[in-house]
Amino acid sequence: MVSLLHIALIIVLALAAIPVVVLLVQALAALKQTRLTSLPTEWRPSVAVIVPAHNEAQGIAATIASIREQLRDGDRIFVVADNCTDDTAAVALAAGAPVLERSNLEQRGKGYALDYGVQHLAHSPPEVVLMVDADCRLLPGSIDRLACLAMTTQRPVQALDLMRAPNNAGLKMRIAEFAWIVKNHVRPLGFLRLGLPCQLMGTGMAFPWKLIENAGLANGNLAEDMQLGIEMARKNAAPIFCPDACVISYFPVGEEAARAQRTRWEHGHISMILHQGLPLLIQGLRRGDRMLIAMALDICVPPVALLTLVTFALFMVAVVTYFIFEWTAPLLLAAFSLLGLSLAVLLAWQRFAKHVVSLNDLFSTVTYVFWKLPLYLKFFVSRQVEWVRAKRDAD
Repeated sequence: MVSLLHIALIIVLALAAIPVVVLLVQALAALKQTRLTSLPTEWRPSVAVIVPAHNEAQGIAATIASIREQLRDGDRIFVVADNCTDDTAAVALAAGAPVLERSNLEQRGKGYALDYGVQHLAHSPPEVVLMVDADCRLLPGSIDRLACLAMTTQRPVQALDLMRAPNNAGLKMRIAEFAWIVKNHVRPLGFLRLGLPCQLMGTGMAFPWKLIENAGLANGNLAEDMQLGIEMARKNAAPIFCPDACVISYFPVGEEAARAQRTRWEHGHISMILHQGLPLLIQGLRRGDRMLIAMALDICVPPVALLTLVTFALFMVAVVTYFIFEWTAPLLLAAFSLLGLSLAVLLAWQRFAKHVVSLNDLFSTVTYVFWKLPLYLKFFVSRQVEWVRAKRDAD
């Protein structure tokens, strides 16, 4: 019985070490100084930009302005005002963007809004479709880079998607910004430099028309972006990361809004790990497809806070079993995981996030990690399964 328990613990620790190893490899690869290939943008394909919006009257004008200044002759932009109860449509029109209004309280979520926009384009399709959330700012030059790369590779292209904490934000929000940098900058950049794909992130996405025209967008999945990226990869068109294009948005200021946003993102991610991670890995191994394998391994890396909780908890279990049974192998394996995770986080901070949090703040993440424990427990007792928009501070 003791031997079986020993073996079972080693297996659990080995499986738990996989996402730590993936994260560490990504962090190390992101440090490489490899020069990324640049594409000429003097000529680029025609572009249509879809902006899905649900009650985004407050900031959508700035989003539209950041897009319109990058459009060329023959390009288009339009807003899908989805189940809006505010002045989103009127504000968008005043800002110079045509508006499609959609009302369907049974089918809610960004996926349905994007599908509505793509169906509208089918009458006169562009060469490339871009999708930008209504609360994002698209940095100059991003449309040219995304469109050219999507057309050249015939793959979906994901821009660098950053969320920033407001000025004078507290420690929890700045740590959340650091975690976002790890997820959306360090990890996809590392895989890019290894010639591997990235996850789609929901905004700043570009698709050749032939890839997106029949994509299964109409769903209420909390992680509709990740699901779409998986489906593209299964069709031999795994997404590619483009760090030279960038969209920026800001975390909600209110505590309730921030909690709702985190719950939606992280419950959606955990659901994807449980339902898609292993099947995708098996499919990739059967096909001998390194792109599918890489995407499966990437999906199975949970949010940094959750990974830290699990790694620390297993380390404590290994310590206890060492003192009771004198099992050395589990303790060494657990220590390796904890050290590997710490190294990955420190490397990511040192290269990409020193301006966000100080080293002292970084060591304070332990309290942040345990502060998020109720969010993860809620997944098992009261999981969020429907899309709910996070309120902005001025809502």
